[in-house]
Amino acid sequence: MRRTLTIGLMTIPLLVAALAGSGCTSIVLGSSAATGVAIAQQRSVGDAIDDATIHAQIWDGLISDSEVLFRKVGVEVIEGRVLLTGVVAEPEDRVDAVRVTWTVGGVKEVLNEIEVRDSGSFKDYASDVWITTQLRTKMLRDGKVSDVNYSVETINGVVFLIGIARDQGELDRVTSHARNISGVSKVVSHVVLADDPRRT
Repeated sequence: MRRTLTIGLMTIPLLVAALAGSGCTSIVLGSSAATGVAIAQQRSVGDAIDDATIHAQIWDGLISDSEVLFRKVGVEVIEGRVLLTGVVAEPEDRVDAVRVTWTVGGVKEVLNEIEVRDSGSFKDYASDVWITTQLRTKMLRDGKVSDVNYSVETINGVVFLIGIARDQGELDRVTSHARNISGVSKVVSHVVLADDPRRT
């Protein structure tokens, strides 16, 4: 069962301090940021801290396994659902990224969107950054969208979305914003609705 927000805001610094004292110093900063953002999100503070912990442990696993994976693979975590994106040169790299991710406790699902092919140019990378920035701006300016509930990754013109939509109407607006940005070739959504049974 999902944890709900049962702690007060004054408890958050104590919780972060407890993480630090338990040896989780590598995730303290990320957890602090996550708790601040989670207050405005559909997920609970507890889930946000768990996701920050999972994210940090996946990064530790990737860099321990291969510097290439650490540099090439993007990671987003929402309520234990992990989205992997990026471009790698070998099929084995794609498999290894998934293997490393599944070794981390708390991972419930791995959404593997890593492509196997030659890396794009700097121009491609700059275009992807521009697309992500444009989408983020559109979401921020749309009063009917809670932009903090979404993570966005753009790889070679393909926009990947993961997060928690308040309702289908909000998700449709985000998807429409993405599709109407110049340079976007495809939108792949792994967003779940707030009332999705998978969240229980």
